[in-house]
Amino acid sequence: MKNFIKNVTEWYFTRKAIPYWCILLIDSFLVLLSGYIALFLTRNSAFSVPRLFQANTYGILINVFLYAISFKVFHTYHGIVRYSTFHDLANITSATLSASIVCYGVSKLLRYLGVTAVMLPNFYGEFVIFVSVTMSMFLVRVVVKFMFELSRTDTRTTNVFIYGVLEGGISLAKSVFNQDVKRYNLKGFVSPNGDFVGQRLLGVRVYPENLHLVDLMQENDIRVMMISPLQTDHFRENQELLNALTDAGIKIMVMSQAEEWDGKSPLSHERMRDIEIEDLLPRDKIEVDMDAIGQNLRRKKILITGAAGSIGSEMVRQIAKYNPAEMVLIDQAETPMHDVRLFMSEHYPKIKCYTIVGSITNKKFMETIFCTHRPDFVLHAAAYKHVPMMEDNPAMAVQNNIAGTRVIADLAVKYMTSKFVMISTDKAVNPTNVMGCSKRICEIYCQSLNQAIVDGKVEGITQFVTTRFGNVLGSNGSVIPIFREQIKNGGPITVTDPEVVRYFMLIPEACKLVLEAGTMGKGGEIYVFDMGKPVKIVNLAKRMIRLSGAKDVKIVFTGLREGEKLYEEVLSSAENTLPTNHPKIMIAKVREYDYETAVENEERLLKESYTFNDMEIVRIMKEIVPEFRSNNSQYEILDK
Repeated sequence: MKNFIKNVTEWYFTRKAIPYWCILLIDSFLVLLSGYIALFLTRNSAFSVPRLFQANTYGILINVFLYAISFKVFHTYHGIVRYSTFHDLANITSATLSASIVCYGVSKLLRYLGVTAVMLPNFYGEFVIFVSVTMSMFLVRVVVKFMFELSRTDTRTTNVFIYGVLEGGISLAKSVFNQDVKRYNLKGFVSPNGDFVGQRLLGVRVYPENLHLVDLMQENDIRVMMISPLQTDHFRENQELLNALTDAGIKIMVMSQAEEWDGKSPLSHERMRDIEIEDLLPRDKIEVDMDAIGQNLRRKKILITGAAGSIGSEMVRQIAKYNPAEMVLIDQAETPMHDVRLFMSEHYPKIKCYTIVGSITNKKFMETIFCTHRPDFVLHAAAYKHVPMMEDNPAMAVQNNIAGTRVIADLAVKYMTSKFVMISTDKAVNPTNVMGCSKRICEIYCQSLNQAIVDGKVEGITQFVTTRFGNVLGSNGSVIPIFREQIKNGGPITVTDPEVVRYFMLIPEACKLVLEAGTMGKGGEIYVFDMGKPVKIVNLAKRMIRLSGAKDVKIVFTGLREGEKLYEEVLSSAENTLPTNHPKIMIAKVREYDYETAVENEERLLKESYTFNDMEIVRIMKEIVPEFRSNNSQYEILDK
């Protein structure tokens, strides 16, 4: 019998919702039926006297008509019955109560006028109709809703707990209850702060947050923990619970970091996804007034180099929201650049967007671009960034990173760009590798050129601002995508050294800080970002193995690669930085260089790069940046 009901309901609920008039017809029939029930209870003799039965039937039909009008006024039949809520039940009560009052009034009026051909129910009869109609309409909706729930329930439904009992947890729970296809079955809440423990919310129990919670979840076959967006930071801090959940094979689901919830609008469980390592790294939330930044970008011409890279493409996404007059996007990687073009044409078709494939070292081509578009802002993200690659190819580090930056910087001045923002790296601080040193030389050139403009040595209006930060999560070639691929292949995970630590930041957060720094900068500053707490890479690898559910993936230590440090310096201490209005952005105190000297050094270095004599190229780089001390590299001999 149960299977028969389930099959029938599955057939029904795969159909579209029935028309509104059908619901109205059903409700009207309930009024008619209730009228005869009231007649039987109050005027039983009317069934044996044809004249009285006819007069009472006319009265019941008038009731049906007046109730139908009330149903129309209160929209009781406009909702989809299977999704009925307390709001719908309140509407039904209002409609039936109003109709019963009107019907009783009409009954009194007819009696006053002496009309005997039509007999409406008396007060007791109208009360019986009101109660009967209200309860039967409730019952129909509850039964349909129950049958709908039954039709969606199968053996594939996953039992879940929701972490958080405030607005976020409640909103998430309501979404779980109202699934079109029932994939999750809510079995309880977890209270991080001890609120409502032992009580029931939405019909399920609230449990305390402790290590026994995992055993309870396993005993009751709870296989998913959904984290309220209002409790994500609190959950991240409870490393013991997090480890216990992952070790037990319980899936953890969170809202995407790219999304934000205002705490008021309905929250859909479909916005939740499996937790990733990026969600668990210790960091503080970064607040940036993007609307204020957007005012500076609106209706401006923006040029972005390296626009197809991790940082550059995120810059494209963030800036496009503010309706710039033009976006000129440059990168030498054709396929990723094509992806950027498709993104812009799909999401921002009204913005003038020029996707250009080319190298920043091609001075003649770059000048054609600047002359044609005359950008107001330049965001310079193009660079070779991988330490081991540049250690083996110092000539390319010079020609692309250093000479390419000089080409873009000089053209920005020539074509009256108002602001030039260069994206540097924490590896430029006391560099131990060619890549880091090449970026430090770029910083020197931009800072000295800015000062030359201020001093009147170079004619121009461009303000040069430099931003430094560490590793960004998920960037091309970064450690997390590599580890993820190694785990997928069964391991081993390769870590350079058990003591190596790095700073990490989300790509969207890093880009917001770049835009904030670029907006506040007046020219000549090197901004340093507070990267939060450093992360031990071996611990990162262990956590990723746990999250993957893999049991036999091993970690192998391969030794530091050429030019690598055990830790990166970001110059974020009070001794070597100055504060700004933003708590996450500081100004680095660095040695300044004379512009003429910077130009001479760059020309000498570029000339030497075309000899492809690696040792001599690096020797000149060390002359320009005396603090450059090679580490685990063939160039260490030059430091002796």
